[in-house]
Amino acid sequence: MHLALKIDVDTYRGTREGVPRLLSVLDRHGVRATFLFSLGPDHTGRALRRAFKPGFLKKVQRTSVVSHYGLKTLLYGTLLPGPDIGRRCREQLLAVRAAGHEVGIHCYDHIRWQDHVATADPAWTEREMRRAADRFGEIFGEHAQVHGAAGWQMNATAFNLTEGLGLRYASDTRGKEPFLPLIGGRAIRCPQLPTTLPTLDELMGRADILDADPVAHLLQLTEEGPPAGHVYTLHAELEGMKLLSAFERLLDDWKAQGWMRVALDDYFAQLDVDRLPACPVIAGAIDGRAGTLALQGNT
Repeated sequence: MHLALKIDVDTYRGTREGVPRLLSVLDRHGVRATFLFSLGPDHTGRALRRAFKPGFLKKVQRTSVVSHYGLKTLLYGTLLPGPDIGRRCREQLLAVRAAGHEVGIHCYDHIRWQDHVATADPAWTEREMRRAADRFGEIFGEHAQVHGAAGWQMNATAFNLTEGLGLRYASDTRGKEPFLPLIGGRAIRCPQLPTTLPTLDELMGRADILDADPVAHLLQLTEEGPPAGHVYTLHAELEGMKLLSAFERLLDDWKAQGWMRVALDDYFAQLDVDRLPACPVIAGAIDGRAGTLALQGNT
């Protein structure tokens, strides 16, 4: 049974502090993972505009955003200039690949993508994705093989570009199993490996499991696995920092449950791509996360 670890790296602080800590933990456990990087400026402070969107304030209260991200990070792009992650953290990014992990694209500007892609036109979308792809090439000297969209936010042009940019596979969606996304009636030949499990920050303080341990709840969901396995998304800013011990517990207990904890490339290698279902992508909600996300629809 394969359980793929997808690590989203959203911020400058997460890259500089969370990523090295995660590398140490993964090395101790002998586990590979996929790290997806934000490669341009950190404008996390601009996310405060979401305070007026339904569900955002509840998330802030539930997950103690300030304690996880730090006050300085929450000022980037507003009162403080946003540091350019790709330029200032090149050493940390290259260290991930040198340690044997898969590296890929999360986005160029995390907040810009998450806040605007849903309504963006094709020119804007292509510009943002090519910025990220070009920066990835500058740093790693090769083309990216995998893309995982910031906030699971996508549009039709973005899905088409996963194919056009030559990606082998992507993890831009939430769903139940790997699939080919149906966009405009056409199956995109870049398979989606959707996140299949809730994230820890989605479980923290959720009303229906208020008195339960989020880690224990997550482990209940993985007691039995679907034939295609699972994809779990974690964040360098959370599991790489204050939730590091919770992540170590997950690694130990997933091993005990019989899961092979792998990177997305290993997860992808065991799939029969020719037999993947073609599914539409719909906009929908996920418990514990504000707004709408790109979800796998039914065949």
